[in-house]
Amino acid sequence: MWKIPIAKVDISGSEEELVAAALKSTWISSYGEFVDQFESRFAEMCNTRYALSCTNGTVALHLALMGMGLQPGDEVIVPSMTYIATANAVRYCGATPVFVDVDPNNWCLSPDAFEAAITPKTRGVIPVHLLGHPADMDRINEIAAIHGLWVVEDAAEAPFALYKGREVGSLADAATFSFFGNKVFTSGEGGAVTFNQEQLHTRLKVLRGQGMDPKRRYYFPVVGYNYRMTNIACAILCGQLDRKESILQARREIYEQYDEQLLPIPGIRQQPAASWATPSPWMYSVVIEPEVFGFTRDEVIAYLAEAGIDSRPFFVPIHHLPPYRQCPVRGPMLHTDDLGENGIMLPTYNTLGKAEIEEVVGCIRDMRSKRALRLVA
Repeated sequence: MWKIPIAKVDISGSEEELVAAALKSTWISSYGEFVDQFESRFAEMCNTRYALSCTNGTVALHLALMGMGLQPGDEVIVPSMTYIATANAVRYCGATPVFVDVDPNNWCLSPDAFEAAITPKTRGVIPVHLLGHPADMDRINEIAAIHGLWVVEDAAEAPFALYKGREVGSLADAATFSFFGNKVFTSGEGGAVTFNQEQLHTRLKVLRGQGMDPKRRYYFPVVGYNYRMTNIACAILCGQLDRKESILQARREIYEQYDEQLLPIPGIRQQPAASWATPSPWMYSVVIEPEVFGFTRDEVIAYLAEAGIDSRPFFVPIHHLPPYRQCPVRGPMLHTDDLGENGIMLPTYNTLGKAEIEEVVGCIRDMRSKRALRLVA
């Protein structure tokens, strides 16, 4: 459909061999060696005691929030600039998301906005590592500790990012990941929760498996969910983890090429990176400044599409979406609304070549030239 798609799955390593091994074993459901192998390896890579696989990133959030004991009537502080799953998981628990602005220096949850939004109903906060960049976790954790709140990282877009040299996924009470088809590491659909507490591991494992008592088969003391990942999906992820460093390196080189080629173009604001962060290279993203660039973000998307190049806008801020318009918004949303209106994600995938990057940037440069010609005319 697209000459240059926004994302493309790369399963060119050991994935096929490992899936074949899972099929040969006949363990194709939610038990098998690859489930155990993935959970063990991923926990070690995230520097946590436990990783629990599950069917997708949204489910991972739901499990983590249930593990925190979230109840109807509770409030959870959430950045409005995130994928809707972050807020949906809060609603699944009957709680209310409270929306705040992001920090312009990293596009993640603003610690100041978080602190100002706390009320007696607040139970926790979900800092989102937006577009692969870690949130300022030390400040967020400090504020949360003062007020007796739990913290759950939404790391769906940021596997193996580093915050001050520490692994994302190990920076809070729990963290959640997504392995959707456009993510840095994928199983098509899939997710994981990482954490350190043994009691939380027991609780989440029970909830993930329909609520069955681990010591008494087919006895269900609580209402649970069927949120288990298959052995086949975990086999794919094991193959992906085998190539962890080469995948990250390939995508970092793509980021460097975009940075170098887009920097000279007026009206293109690149994603900021804090000195303490090593972002995960998920989806290369910039902000179009229409008053300088000469065209809006949506016009850029349309122009790229005409050339056969897929791109996508940033997420619509959740506080503007119909299911959440009645939820509390604490403080101004200046930076969130700017990103929602002007942000664009460009093609990013492991096998994206130099010539394709030049074609994407060439189209953007061509648009800027048309603006100059229009001004002269």
